[in-house]
Amino acid sequence: MSRGGSPFFDPYADFAERYDLLFGPFGDHDPQRVEFFRSLFKKAGVRRILDCACGTGRDLHLLHDAGYEVSGSDISDAMLAMARKNLASVSVTVPLTRADFRALPFRKHHFEAALCVTTSLPHLPDEREVLAALQNIKTVLRDGGILVLSQGLSDKVLDKQPRFIPEINTPDLSRVFVFDYFDRTVEIHILDLFHKEDRQEFIVDTFEYLIIRQEDYERILNEAGYCDMEFYGSFSLDPYDKEMSDQLIVVAHT
Repeated sequence: MSRGGSPFFDPYADFAERYDLLFGPFGDHDPQRVEFFRSLFKKAGVRRILDCACGTGRDLHLLHDAGYEVSGSDISDAMLAMARKNLASVSVTVPLTRADFRALPFRKHHFEAALCVTTSLPHLPDEREVLAALQNIKTVLRDGGILVLSQGLSDKVLDKQPRFIPEINTPDLSRVFVFDYFDRTVEIHILDLFHKEDRQEFIVDTFEYLIIRQEDYERILNEAGYCDMEFYGSFSLDPYDKEMSDQLIVVAHT
């Protein structure tokens, strides 16, 4: 797979094995997240769900446990490898496909819902590519289908522009996010400091994200043919507040 004719560079090649250190043990589901998806999908009679940026498979496992028929895709070989490893550790089998969410290889109108969460769409370089992704995801959703997007780059974060956010501080590991802000993008440097007796190491990974605010999502989703958008500030269904919310969750319908 390539972008613009160039071989695809996997930014998660070295980070995938450390990605889940931010979370609890694999299989420990956040009750608010479980209830969010359950209530949302029950209303719409959802059965088949595609997680088209499935990462290490945490939401695939959550949704499988909730009784849905789930499939996962991701452009990163490293993240898919971790998803296979994680799912195997809990004896769960889920179809996994390497795919760019701008060119999904699934049957048209096959899924009732699709996820593209955890700041996945902002990996794309510009709004034209975001529009292409949203249009392509729409093709695999049935009429009346649901798309769920989420990102940690909320309007609050983008306006206040914190420079450092400490995320983990344990006897074995400290992790700090360091932000650099530009006109249309944000660079996030993830600093991992291991201070175990048998591992003393400092590792830095850098990821670039396109700035997409609530108003941008509303405009681009409308252009892509979605409707009836809802915006939340957390998985507890708090309404999105540009000044207060630490994350942006978008629910859109086809």
